[in-house]
Amino acid sequence: MGAALAAAVLLAGCGGDAGEDGTAAASSSPAVADAAADGNPVIDDDFPDPDVLEVDGTYYAYATNTATLNVQVATSTDLETWETSREDALPELPSWVIPGKTWAPEVSRFGPDQFVMYPTTTNFDPAYQCIAVATATSPEGPFEIVGNEMLVCPAEEGGAIDAATFTDADGSNYLLWKNDGNCCGFDTWLYIAPLSADGLSLTGEPTRLIKQDQEWEDHLVEAPTLVERDGTYVLLYSANDYGGEEYAIGYATADAVTGPYTKGEEPLFTTDASDGRYIGPGGQDVVVTPEGEDVLLFHSWYGGITYRGMNQLPLTWEDGRPVVEMADAG
Repeated sequence: MGAALAAAVLLAGCGGDAGEDGTAAASSSPAVADAAADGNPVIDDDFPDPDVLEVDGTYYAYATNTATLNVQVATSTDLETWETSREDALPELPSWVIPGKTWAPEVSRFGPDQFVMYPTTTNFDPAYQCIAVATATSPEGPFEIVGNEMLVCPAEEGGAIDAATFTDADGSNYLLWKNDGNCCGFDTWLYIAPLSADGLSLTGEPTRLIKQDQEWEDHLVEAPTLVERDGTYVLLYSANDYGGEEYAIGYATADAVTGPYTKGEEPLFTTDASDGRYIGPGGQDVVVTPEGEDVLLFHSWYGGITYRGMNQLPLTWEDGRPVVEMADAG
């Protein structure tokens, strides 16, 4: 689907603060005009921080809140044509959650009728962004938050956002997240911790994986996505300020699920690497197509940085390192 966007690089990261609801953009923007050539955005609406789950041949994409929905959901059978729902996947919030910032939901399947969501929400006391847990019997929901408190909420580190799950080859489940340190002048770390078989609780202490330490990452790393390919654990993440073109995607690799992880010399996917086609790419997920190929799903800005549409590009591998490919939009 086009030449390799950039040579495979050693590990690096990018990111920014988790996204807020944007406004719809005019369809006459140059970026949207390019969509006819390369098929992106596949969701031409504000759909930031996408997470995608495949269930019985249907792909379900979940995204950060809008002005009227706590969690957006869309469906597709080919990852190219999507239908967005008007129904809220998480219609009710408990009294200990402050509404208005329900970000970056992660959804995983833990049984035939057991779907678990990990939304970032605002805790009432202490008033930090933290990660809740919710369940549903179908992937489209409605999900309902369980328990009387957040699943992950380290107040001493500024809270926690951007949950992601990973299941290892031996069946072990893990939860990843970012401590929201940039809210309060702390370092931002990506963490991993063992997760129970039903996905509802942590079963061990968290391990720190990486923090912001590269110039291009600026003040934070976030949005972890963990996959394993040919015995190598690949941690993709976002870094920098989500609100502009410096936001980007990086990666790190390790021989064990808990690390140590090694970053590369350059980020994986940036605004400049796409010649400005994708502004501030981030909030990524890795999904397998019906043909068994890997695809990178991510958001980027459209309409003059007024909304973040969802894109998809092929993701290939060279010696355990990811390579993003981009079609010629010319």
